[in-house]
Amino acid sequence: MKTKVENLIRKNVKALKPYSSARDDFKGIGDNMVFLDANENPFDRGLNRYPDPNQTEVKVRISELKNISTDQLLIGNGSDEVLDLIVRVFCEPNIDKIMILPPTYGMYRVIAGINAVDVIAVNLDSKFQPKVKEILSAANETTKILFLCSPNNPSGNLMDKTKVEAILNGFEGIVVIDEAYADFSSESSWIQELDRFPNLIVTQTLSKAYGLAGIRLGMCFASPLIIRALNKIKPPYNVNALTQREALNKLRDSGSLNKDVDQILTERKLLEQELVKFDCVKQVFPSESNFLLVAIDDAKRRYNELIDMGIVVRDRSSQPGCENCLRFTVGTAEENRTLINALTKLK
Repeated sequence: MKTKVENLIRKNVKALKPYSSARDDFKGIGDNMVFLDANENPFDRGLNRYPDPNQTEVKVRISELKNISTDQLLIGNGSDEVLDLIVRVFCEPNIDKIMILPPTYGMYRVIAGINAVDVIAVNLDSKFQPKVKEILSAANETTKILFLCSPNNPSGNLMDKTKVEAILNGFEGIVVIDEAYADFSSESSWIQELDRFPNLIVTQTLSKAYGLAGIRLGMCFASPLIIRALNKIKPPYNVNALTQREALNKLRDSGSLNKDVDQILTERKLLEQELVKFDCVKQVFPSESNFLLVAIDDAKRRYNELIDMGIVVRDRSSQPGCENCLRFTVGTAEENRTLINALTKLK
């Protein structure tokens, strides 16, 4: 990485003075204060006040769990908002580009399109690993961001660490490692490498292992410089009070997280052992996530047959390298038995 990260930030973002909310202006202790500053409804119904725009309590708890400073953390309304903010900080519309490595999470391309940013796609190899030389050759001075999903969706595998390091060292832009499924992985998070790579951003979520997809809370970990730039453009109250409350309750209960993850990993192993027994299954790809990508004889046909039996899976056949592949989320023990029983009825 030769280009300074500061030089990658859009000039208008550097010059931007962020909106200051009423809750930003008053930083004192709130007990016994009369708040007449934010044009709120004065009648206390539990949610009549604006939420903490800085999500202080949630950030402190996350920093404890992740062993990282709060000034290296941004919280968003789901990971999708975080990813959108990253694109808007670094990419000039109709000029800059992002790079994606298909098969991968589809929102990267959608977010780029919304922001009038072109996409360069360099497909992963047959083992769903990045082709480092091709990636670095395809990039130029307008390629500002590379999105890398690890564990990867939809393939489920981790990206080889030596290949990722080569990309981080050789790519002249920002590398975003999307770790939505990191809690199911046997490897440590790239968060621990932030000090080594100034161009690294890591995103995570409470939607998967934490079981809080409904509250929409995404996390972004990066250098203080990058976090300051992202905070400039985020909406002032982007994470609502209910989300902050539920997130804090769950983050304080690490025991339930470990129990859920352990059970999902056990069920993933059992599900894999059963799936390989079926003639219609051609391959079950290695997974470090809470799902299995499965190559099958006729994905469209099997998908529809499962729908008819009341089971919804995901057909990923349109993705590069995933021809005739279905993606099975690991469910409860009962749900997984229902899936296996349904597969036994297929001809």
